[in-house]
Amino acid sequence: MAESGRILVIEDDKAIRRGLVDALRFESFHVFEAGTAKAGLELASSVDCHVVLLDLLLPGGDGLAILQKIRATRPTLPVIILTARGDEADRVKGLQLGADDYVVKPFSVKELMARIRAVLRRSSSRPLDVTCVRFPSGGVEADLLRRELRFENGGREELSEKEADLLRYLACHSKRAVSRDELLRGVWQIEPGLGMETRTIDMHVARLREKLRDAGESPRLLLTVRGKGYMLAGDAIALGAEL
Repeated sequence: MAESGRILVIEDDKAIRRGLVDALRFESFHVFEAGTAKAGLELASSVDCHVVLLDLLLPGGDGLAILQKIRATRPTLPVIILTARGDEADRVKGLQLGADDYVVKPFSVKELMARIRAVLRRSSSRPLDVTCVRFPSGGVEADLLRRELRFENGGREELSEKEADLLRYLACHSKRAVSRDELLRGVWQIEPGLGMETRTIDMHVARLREKLRDAGESPRLLLTVRGKGYMLAGDAIALGAEL
């Protein structure tokens, strides 16, 4: 039977984790598993999976913190939260931080499988996890893993971690303008209105344009869309390995 996909289960309760792993394997999924926050984050950063099933209460850390880190490094990786927390505030916070779905324990295996397959169907149209962005009109390539810009004339510029994250996020949503509020959530993992001025984003964009040699009155590579936010030039090419 063909493999249905690869799933990472991060759940500290051994009985629940074993039940999930067995059920997923019965449905022909390849399963990775972790029982602590540290092990879960390490696997989320290293294994080739299609979906993460994430418990919120974990030894050594908070599941929402793991979600934030996943979103910073792998913005297109689907995450379904599994938790005994049932109140609305936790559900809303998880979704605001980028969770794709939220399942409250106890849940049926049949329901969970339906939600997993729904997330997989939606994620098939998502962009690749971006590792490189090419700007043909600017003669420059951004290597997001090495965090550097490489120019056709041989020049190089180093990118900061946030500059690379900003480029990655814009490349993953390259068909539309991304608002400052969304960038605060998606790149900085901060809710708008909590004291961090959007001027910080504008400053990062300005520095990134300077490094891209795109500064001036009419930037060509990193565009400002009046009243909406920022987006990459239409000829930008996002490259990466499909999950």
